[in-house]
Amino acid sequence: MKKILIIMHDMIPSYKHALVFAERFVLTVFFLFAACICPHAKAGAVFSQTPDVIEHIRIPLWAELDAYPGLAEAQDTSAGIFDYSSARLKTLAPFIIGGMVHGWNFSYTPSDKLRSVEEYIDFSPIRELGEAEQNITYAKPWIENGKVYCWAEFTRTASMIGNYYLWASITNDTVHGIGYGKISDGFDGIRDAVRDAIKDAVRAYFRTKIKNKPKEIRGRVLLRREPLIGIDAGRYKVQLDFFLETDKILPYTQF
Repeated sequence: MKKILIIMHDMIPSYKHALVFAERFVLTVFFLFAACICPHAKAGAVFSQTPDVIEHIRIPLWAELDAYPGLAEAQDTSAGIFDYSSARLKTLAPFIIGGMVHGWNFSYTPSDKLRSVEEYIDFSPIRELGEAEQNITYAKPWIENGKVYCWAEFTRTASMIGNYYLWASITNDTVHGIGYGKISDGFDGIRDAVRDAIKDAVRAYFRTKIKNKPKEIRGRVLLRREPLIGIDAGRYKVQLDFFLETDKILPYTQF
């Protein structure tokens, strides 16, 4: 019986052996990756597949499995299979969650052809997550269409929850923006897309509020829903919903 089994095994073409080995190797490495990025996840644990943003933030995020060829990370021949995607997720999650917990300051200058002024916007964190970043967890990673997905989770403190409800009060309007960034720029491309989305939202909002173009508008935004991050026509496309708070509107003193 042992001889028959050995003969049948030997009859399997070598390329099939290679394929089976490759599949097992990828699955093994992926489970090791999952253990690294989700060290506290338990086998068989049930995770909600519904995004949440108030008390317990739970949002789906993704990163490319491989770095764009022009990026420095793509030249690192010593990197493991999931090193790039793992690092990207651990950079993207604090950036987005920071925008949901504390928000961003912005300074917007509308374009003005008569004054030869080009449209411009800049943004920065109202406050960094700091040590709270260590409380972000990454659950249920999966691979699909050349991307590594996972659920990024973060539980707000009582003061963070209070801050959210303060933003959600009727004194702050809600706005929506869409932005684009270059895939070739890696994470900076997503950051540029977020900046573009803030600009799109601020521009659309104040066009209905201000008759004469101001010199500058300063304010703050807080992400109020999970972001939609995708790829459209070879560019990152980011769709964001914000609460908006106006700080100052600076008019031109003369034409």
